[in-house]
Amino acid sequence: MQAFQFIEFQKPAELREIPVPEPGPGQVLVKIGGAGACHSDLHILEMPKPAAGKTFKLPFTLGHENAGWAEKLGPDTTGIALGEPVLVYGPWGCGLCMNCRLGMENYCEQPGGPTPGGLGGFDGGMAHYLLVPAVRFLIPLGALDPRDAAPLSDAALTSYHAVKRSVHLLGPGSTAVVIGTGGLGQMAIQVLKALSSAATVVAVDTSPAKLETARKMGADEVLMSGDDAVKRVKDITRGNGAELVLDFVGVNPTLAMAAQMSRVLGHLTIVGLGGGALPVNFLSPSKECSVASPFWGSIPELMEVVSLAQTGKIKMLVEHFPLEQASKVYHLLHEGKIQGRAVMVPNG
Repeated sequence: MQAFQFIEFQKPAELREIPVPEPGPGQVLVKIGGAGACHSDLHILEMPKPAAGKTFKLPFTLGHENAGWAEKLGPDTTGIALGEPVLVYGPWGCGLCMNCRLGMENYCEQPGGPTPGGLGGFDGGMAHYLLVPAVRFLIPLGALDPRDAAPLSDAALTSYHAVKRSVHLLGPGSTAVVIGTGGLGQMAIQVLKALSSAATVVAVDTSPAKLETARKMGADEVLMSGDDAVKRVKDITRGNGAELVLDFVGVNPTLAMAAQMSRVLGHLTIVGLGGGALPVNFLSPSKECSVASPFWGSIPELMEVVSLAQTGKIKMLVEHFPLEQASKVYHLLHEGKIQGRAVMVPNG
């Protein structure tokens, strides 16, 4: 089969021929319907070679947002039917530690944490087939099309988890700010509306086109990034700042802006992998504002995400591409020319 693989550090990924994997005991071979392209992939493709002593399996197939159909079951594998459409939970943990047994495999306690397929541990889904190591990582999709549902496993789940942990702050009269309205930010806006319809949702970005999309996704107000956005948020909140500020970019200017928009006893949540540093001192962020950098989400939360999608309360803006155009897709992603989520469809 063909697979889009990361071969060497700071080198373009390549489309290669590799064997179709054979599922072992408890494993499932999934025929890929869709595999999403994520900014996390760009960070891997552009990262320098890791320091000595840090392991990084090469080559490996990219793609950690995956959905498809159960194609073949390994010996003694039960709980899933052949041909069933499934969403693949991304952060594969040990399954034995306390966090894993609570469904929070994103915070697996094994050394190094979870080993997601497509991010340097196991092979990912940018291929015709994906080997999933355990049936517990599969969530039935019902009537959802795997070609469109793949981004639910990361873009939607990561946004959902980031919002849900703070939803108790978002009562009537509250304000939530979403900085960065790409794929994850668009999902966060919809999740905010689904979980806390009483909150005013403000979207902030540097792209007028993305802000227009954010408005269509349900944002109550859209603002161009900068000092004027800070002033407007302060005006909306009567000078207090927002109960929740979600930064889906994570570079120095957005983090500085997020700190200025923060509220006493609020939450400032850093989701973006831009590599910036949050300015922290006695005056900033606001007093007792909690700062967190969550990672992905839990298996039960992914089941909740699928339920929201099945009822039409969240929907990913998806553009399909054949696997042969994967290199082009990452170029477009690097240039900021993907409005929602680019999804490879290896099997048409």
